[in-house]
Amino acid sequence: MRKRRVVWSSSTDPALFGLPARRPGHLRQAIRTGVLLAVLGLTRLAGNPRWRSAVIGAGLVSTALILRNVPGDVMLLPGLLFLLYSPLLPGESRESRLRQARLRRELAAYSTASDRLDLELILERYPDSATGELRAILASQPPAQGRPTIPGMRTP
Repeated sequence: MRKRRVVWSSSTDPALFGLPARRPGHLRQAIRTGVLLAVLGLTRLAGNPRWRSAVIGAGLVSTALILRNVPGDVMLLPGLLFLLYSPLLPGESRESRLRQARLRRELAAYSTASDRLDLELILERYPDSATGELRAILASQPPAQGRPTIPGMRTP
């Protein structure tokens, strides 16, 4: 009587739907990259320093818990420190948020290229310490269209 041998190893044939089988490490690496990009995106959205610190801390702690090895241990302590430090940072008051929103609306009225250029020339006369908030708001707004930003470039 012959005994049949059973091989307990995976085959090298293409996997389901003709796609090659992937190693499990690729999925884990894709998840890590996705979490990192999500944390960076949330950090950018969190404009308040208190929330920014909390988001960074939560991202570091969650990544450390996912990794559970030496890099995870290295990220756990800074993440916990960010989480513990975030309530100690000063937050913005309701009045300052309303004032800044009103200022953004007023600066949005300078929508043409000539208006924007006039405003930038006026701001050049004053020191950066006095006009820093205005310059930051103008830098976050899209540039006015109608005037090329590179000298000598024609408008289409």
